Amino acid sequence: MAPVVDTTRMFDIKAWAEYVVEWAAKDPYGFLTTVILALTPLFLASAVLSWKLAKMIEAREKEQKKKQKRQENIAKAKRLKKD
Repeated sequence: MAPVVDTTRMFDIKAWAEYVVEWAAKDPYGFLTTVILALTPLFLASAVLSWKLAKMIEAREKEQKKKQKRQENIAKAKRLKKD
């Protein structure tokens, strides 16, 4: 039979939060530096994905305008043909 693991000790959020607050109080510059370094890759990924999304939206709008212009030209040609 497998040993029983006490998960309350492994995932004690209150103790972890107290440790983080204590660390931030004792060494604010080290804490902020660590937080900024940890979040920088996420900010970079967010910026890249936002840029890609903006490009995709621009391409879709351009394609829609192109299709709309084509439909207008087809309708205009049909009207001219009837007259």
